[in-house]
Amino acid sequence: MKHGRNILSAVAGTLVALAMGLAGTAQAASITSSSFNLSPDQHDRVRTTPDAAAIQAVPATFQFAQKDELVIGLSVAWPPLSTYATDAKTVVGFDPDLAQLVADGLGRKLKIVPIAWEDWPLALQSGKVDAVVSNVTVTEQRKEKFDFSTYRRDVLGFYVPDSSPIKSIREPKDVAGLRVITDSGTNQEKILLAWDKENVAHGLKPVQVLYYDDLAVRDVALRSGRADAILSVNSALAYAAAQKGGIRVVGTISGGWPILADVGITTRRGSGLAAPLTQLLNDLISSGKYTQVLDRWSLGTEAIDKARTNPPGLPKS
Repeated sequence: MKHGRNILSAVAGTLVALAMGLAGTAQAASITSSSFNLSPDQHDRVRTTPDAAAIQAVPATFQFAQKDELVIGLSVAWPPLSTYATDAKTVVGFDPDLAQLVADGLGRKLKIVPIAWEDWPLALQSGKVDAVVSNVTVTEQRKEKFDFSTYRRDVLGFYVPDSSPIKSIREPKDVAGLRVITDSGTNQEKILLAWDKENVAHGLKPVQVLYYDDLAVRDVALRSGRADAILSVNSALAYAAAQKGGIRVVGTISGGWPILADVGITTRRGSGLAAPLTQLLNDLISSGKYTQVLDRWSLGTEAIDKARTNPPGLPKS
């Protein structure tokens, strides 16, 4: 078992959890395994035209990784955010669709570079990619090295096997004594560890935190009863529940619990690309293209009203 790194200070987040829980339940109900085009033929992918204002805002000093291309780093791991199509090589999902819109808006050809999620900071800092679109939450610590242009709410979900007696997980006491799977080095891990710390301080049973590097093994562990619950990316778990059955949502929370959190297109700090990307995202929101892409992947409940550059992020702990 790996050990936690940073722990958010635990404060009551019941109202946020309840609000996010209603949204997450609606999202899970709306997703079906037939909702998505997983064919390599993405003829129904939403496209747009070059955005002159956004292009003009890109600093002349910005050096793109490839001539005439926008190179996007993307972790292919969590459908419907991203996955491989039926040909096992074409990347499809919400993140690649958004990356396509951004490349179109900048008048460049999209090139997706699959990367492990843990490797996105190095990929950016080395100049291998121009930006990362991979469910990266805005945090104050990350803002020291990276810039963000926000594009989606960060929502986490608690899921249990269908046969589980657990009906609801909304607050720290609900996980006391449970075996809970989560993802190492993530905000969900921080939240779970914070909840556990609060429980132990109040004399409740500790959480047994479980980690699996292999998603298939993780899935088997949950469904077979080797774990009581999982806390991870809600959109991915909702997709898995609809596609395979056998698990169900029992609660959702903000990825920034106890505050709301957004994920953003991530770029090198001070590169000058963040502001043009934010402008482009807001133009896509205004045109309706942004909503079309969200709806294509049943992610409408995670929409934002306005993209922002480097908004307040999750605090350092």
